Amino acid sequence: MSGMTADQRRRWAVLAALLLGALTALLGPASPASAHAVLQRTTPAAQSVVQAAPTEVTLTFSEGVRPVTGRVQIIAPDGSRAGGEPTADGSSLFIPLTGDQRGTYLVSYRVISADSHPVSGAFTFSVGAASAVPSLTDAGDKTDPVVSNAIPVAKFIGYAGLVLVIGPVLVLLFLWPTRLERRVPARVVNTGLGLIALSTLLALYLQAPYTTGGGLFSAGALGDVIASSFGTALLVRLGLLVAIAIMLRPILAERADGVRSGDGPVDLIVLGTLGAAAVITWPLTGHPSASPVAAVSVVVDAIHLISMAVWIGGLVMLLGFLLRRASARELGAILPIWSRWAALAVSALLLAGVVNALIEIGTLDALTGTTYGRFIIAKTALFGAVIGVAAYSRSLVRKHVAAEQPGRMRVAIWAEVAITVVVLGLSSVLVQQTPARTEAENASTEDGGYYSVLVDSPLYTLQVELDPAKTGNNSMHLYAYQPGTTNPLAVEEWTTTTALPAAGIEPIDLPMLRFSPNHAISDFQMPAAGDWEFKFTLRTSEIDQATVTVTVNVTS
Repeated sequence: MSGMTADQRRRWAVLAALLLGALTALLGPASPASAHAVLQRTTPAAQSVVQAAPTEVTLTFSEGVRPVTGRVQIIAPDGSRAGGEPTADGSSLFIPLTGDQRGTYLVSYRVISADSHPVSGAFTFSVGAASAVPSLTDAGDKTDPVVSNAIPVAKFIGYAGLVLVIGPVLVLLFLWPTRLERRVPARVVNTGLGLIALSTLLALYLQAPYTTGGGLFSAGALGDVIASSFGTALLVRLGLLVAIAIMLRPILAERADGVRSGDGPVDLIVLGTLGAAAVITWPLTGHPSASPVAAVSVVVDAIHLISMAVWIGGLVMLLGFLLRRASARELGAILPIWSRWAALAVSALLLAGVVNALIEIGTLDALTGTTYGRFIIAKTALFGAVIGVAAYSRSLVRKHVAAEQPGRMRVAIWAEVAITVVVLGLSSVLVQQTPARTEAENASTEDGGYYSVLVDSPLYTLQVELDPAKTGNNSMHLYAYQPGTTNPLAVEEWTTTTALPAAGIEPIDLPMLRFSPNHAISDFQMPAAGDWEFKFTLRTSEIDQATVTVTVNVTS
């Protein structure tokens, strides 16, 4: 930078090297794309055999999803396409089934979860009897490693931009001595604005191949991304960034008389509102938007980002400018104020981090047993180290040592910046990881069972779903259809019993709740594992009723 001494350029080069080192760490071996929605159940159930072909296949996820164009399909037993255009309604995905062949069908899907991450997979079901699984030449269940590595890099660039804008602007507004020039600090702020814009454009572009599973230069789905809530949030961020840049021009301008326009109370309120709105676009495109308490998570994550940017950005200004240019008298006035700012920022950062962790992790097992949880542990350890260094810096200020001996303060701040750069790198990777609550739920779903079958009688076809088909609490859903079809059939009375003959357990009456004319549900306890015999008696009129029997293997 022109106007800087060789010593200052050398220090900025070291800081840039730290940033580059964190970026290099992010470019390590690619890991599989993180899927943040969990497929909870399908109808027909995966690997089940049904007697009649359904009119549609339903996939139910743990959060809202939207299908990726051309990546949701059903392959018939003869290898032909048998799926219509999918539609999504909240957490459910509906795929019309256009074929009625007997044999095994393959369902392949790729959807985008509520937190903007792709979820892909496949399962089979059979009509009549199982057959050879049809082949699928393009499942679309992969993510290009270049794309998956580029996304956290783009996020890191955005975080760096926030640091170089929020903290420096606050310092220039409230702590900057009027006698010092603003040209170089203004360039720092403008660099931060440029980094945020670059990060946003990269995120917008990369989401297209990330969505479809294509390579870095396959941006065919860019239009769909722009039309999504993810794209809308990023476009709003760009618009706010332009407005913020315009508002900052008079604040950053160099005036010979030391008087500036653009920092009156109304201007600062407008600037703060625009800045807060821009920061909120980060959580709106990530995990917080899909958390169990989305409104709380979005606000808490925004506070987390702002606190981080105030703290680290202020450190950058102290290290790069004030500790070298300000006089001992000026530092004596600046450092106590900055020390209080830092304490508030760190407190807010810690509180927001704890709240976020409680929401995204939930249990101690999820903390220690998931990748997300282990990242949180590593981030917490580093945060503890930087808090220790910050406490040392604060003690220098309280003892009035920092103003007379700024060298000791610079060493402490260098340590803070070095550690926090690594923390930023971890944060950039963390936002791509499956939240611990979702990963734990996914493991529970994979470990659990799920039973679904269609059985026929002369009066009706009955679909039986038992979840999780394990000992303990279970939920049963019964759906009645016209014989051999999927047309709903009204039922007057539902009666269900279950028994475990091998263990000498006699038939037990299960309470049934009529949910709709053709749908009844029941919640009950399965006391033991084994082959349980369920008998279903459905009365469809005053005199017509029929009984069917199903045997379910219940595991422990």
